[in-house]
Amino acid sequence: MGTLTLHPHPDHAPARVRAIEAAVIGLDDHWLQVRWRIEGAGAVLVPAFAGKARADGLWQQTCFELFVRTPGEEGYVELNLSPSERWAAYDFAAYRAGMADRPMPRDPVGTIRGAHELMIFDAAVPLAGLPALPWQLGISAVIEEEGGARSFWALRHGPGAPDFHAPACFAARLEAPATG
Repeated sequence: MGTLTLHPHPDHAPARVRAIEAAVIGLDDHWLQVRWRIEGAGAVLVPAFAGKARADGLWQQTCFELFVRTPGEEGYVELNLSPSERWAAYDFAAYRAGMADRPMPRDPVGTIRGAHELMIFDAAVPLAGLPALPWQLGISAVIEEEGGARSFWALRHGPGAPDFHAPACFAARLEAPATG
């Protein structure tokens, strides 16, 4: 799949963040691992450590998000992963409809590290908590910076206000690993 470039929503410019890239860095029988790389991160506000637990409203602060859909299906999964170690997983039956908590066999893991201008957020999500491959993926981030700037980053944006649920945002594809 390679490294993917996220783009800020044109109506919500970042203050100092210059670029965000994301990549699937691991996929095995147990875990999906994704990395976000933020350049110009010196003013990014990182939520305080809160410990691993499910929580709603994570997108209101710096948060990293995955949207997973089986090609040809209307329903999808939304994952919110906070640097605080809080997380959320939701099922949607269709575009923003039929929302329900998605069961996960164990907590996803999120780790943030960085210094000065470079920040890395790594996430590991239990594969057993996700639909079977292949997937259409939306990889996104909400970045809050000092001074109140909040930017919304995605592979693609649909028209209008930022909306990571929009079909345009499911811009990457991940196939099942070859066996044999």
